[in-house]
Amino acid sequence: MKTDMEKKGWVIDSFLFKYKNQTFVVLVKLYGENEKREKYALLKIEFLRQGNLNDSLEVAANSNGFIVSVKALREYFNIEFSKNLGDILKQFNQHFSRFIPTEVKETKSPTEEKAMVSSLSKSDGDDPDKLYCYKVKRNPLKANGEPGERSPYNDNKTRIRRRILYEKLSGDKHLSFCYSPDRNAEKSDDEIIYNWAKNNKK
Repeated sequence: MKTDMEKKGWVIDSFLFKYKNQTFVVLVKLYGENEKREKYALLKIEFLRQGNLNDSLEVAANSNGFIVSVKALREYFNIEFSKNLGDILKQFNQHFSRFIPTEVKETKSPTEEKAMVSSLSKSDGDDPDKLYCYKVKRNPLKANGEPGERSPYNDNKTRIRRRILYEKLSGDKHLSFCYSPDRNAEKSDDEIIYNWAKNNKK
């Protein structure tokens, strides 16, 4: 899954996981270039309880499973303590592995989209309530004089929220998409493209 995400330019993906008659949204997230990570960790996995997305657990993971304390996993998923806890956790991992997709699927449920966009906004240091795209902007020059590039979080957020607009403008990696928490501020694809072209006539 990690390889397919990297190949297709996704820093986040999601799928649904069912355990003990409960459904969880699972976010799979790649680490940023300079992001601190647990030793041997390849991905971040965040579980969010459907119906209450604020009830979440984020863990590091690699090909061998989760890098997390047994206590944290047991408490979040209400796994009862027992003498054969090791076997139960092994069964949990095997059960979880059956839900993991092998490749990124573009179609998501509204709940998955909401969770992904919120996570992307937070990773970009932005307000998760900023959902409404109203313009594009050219990123300022970096300290070394090179043109600034769109963050992977802003990129993926727009692929989810405004796919057609994204497909029209994403070829220029120096453009970022601007969002507002105000629904009334949102502009159509045509308006955004027209305003961009008008303001950037040479």
